[in-house]
Amino acid sequence: MNKPSRDTGASFAPNDETKDLFAFQIHITEECDQRCEHCYIFAENNDVEIRRMSFDQIIETMNNCMDMCRKLNRDPYFYITGGDPILHRDFWKFLEVLSENNIRFSIMGNPFHLNGEVCRRLSDLGCEKYQLSIDGMRETHDSIRKKGSFDATIEKIKDIKSAGMDCAIMTTVSGSNAKEMPDIIDTVVKNHADIFSFSRYCPTGNGKSVGLTPEEYREVLDACWKRFEAHEESETWFDLKDHLWTLYLFEKGIFRIPDGLEDDVIYDGCNCGNCHLTILPDGNVYACRRMESPVGNAFTESLYDIFTGDRMDGYRMYSDFKKCSKCELLRFCRGCPAVAFGGTGDFYSADPQCWKVLP
Repeated sequence: MNKPSRDTGASFAPNDETKDLFAFQIHITEECDQRCEHCYIFAENNDVEIRRMSFDQIIETMNNCMDMCRKLNRDPYFYITGGDPILHRDFWKFLEVLSENNIRFSIMGNPFHLNGEVCRRLSDLGCEKYQLSIDGMRETHDSIRKKGSFDATIEKIKDIKSAGMDCAIMTTVSGSNAKEMPDIIDTVVKNHADIFSFSRYCPTGNGKSVGLTPEEYREVLDACWKRFEAHEESETWFDLKDHLWTLYLFEKGIFRIPDGLEDDVIYDGCNCGNCHLTILPDGNVYACRRMESPVGNAFTESLYDIFTGDRMDGYRMYSDFKKCSKCELLRFCRGCPAVAFGGTGDFYSADPQCWKVLP
C-alpha cells in the first residue's frame, strides 16, 4: 500500500515528526470567492456578514496558542484558513510574523489568487503545504463550488509544487460525488499531488444527510482502496483521514489490535479534545470545526484553560459513545462524531455510515 498516513500494521503510535504537535486551525477571515454547497459559513445563508480578525487579534491569538503549547510541552502547528485567507489584508504581514518566530504552518485556501510568484513567496516564508479541494470531476465540482474552479485547481498544483511546497487535495464526499471518487483519485495522481484525503460532508441541519447508506459508504471505501492499490508506485500519499477506514482495514485483516495495550487509553480515531482546536474570526473556539462545538473565546480566555477545562471534557467522555463504546475498536476509530452530530444533534450518537453490526 502506497504510503498511508494511518499505520496499518502493529501500532497506531504517532510518528516522531508529529507526536508533539498541537494543531490550530485559525480562520482569519470569512472572505471567499466561492459559495460552496457544503460550506460551514454560507451553507444556510449567503448574505451573512463577513467576519475577519484584525491584525492585533491575529497576533493575540497566535500568542495565546504559543502560551498554551508551552504549558502543554507541545509544538504549535498552524493551519491558516478562512474563507480564503489570502484575501485578508494583513495575510502576508501575519505570515512574516510566523516566519520570524519559526512557527510551522500550512494554508487551506482556494486556487484563484495563486500563481508562480505568490507560491514562491509563500514557500519563502515557510509555508509547508497548500491544501486545495476537488469535490468531483469538472461538472460536479464546478456545480458545488464555482464555474472554472476545477480547472483552476488542477492548474495550480504545479505552481505549488514548483515552489517547494506540498500540494494536498481534499475531497468532501457525499451522495452527489461518491461514484466519482475513483476518477478523482486518478486525476490527483495524474497531476502529481503530494497528498490526497477525503472526509464526509457534515450535515448542517434542516433534515440534511450525507446521502449515503452505511453499505454504500463501505462500497466507496472499497472502490477507493482499489484505486490506492493501483497507484501503489505513485508519488501521492493517500491520507486515510476518515476513521471508518479503521473498521474497513480491520475487517480486511490489515489493521490488527496490538497486544499489550492499556484498556483505558485512546490510541487513535477522532482527535476532538486531543490535539487540535479551531479558532474562528470572532475568536470563538470550537472543539471541532465540522460541527457546532463552542468551548470558549481566544480573545478573552486562555486557550490552555479552555483546552483543559470542563467544556472540552464534554467531548472526551469516551464511554458515552452509544455504539462505539460497545465496539472493540473504540480506542482506534469512533467514526466521525461530527457527522453523527450533524444528523442527530448528539456528538455521541452512532456514526450514520458505520456498517458494523454489534451483538
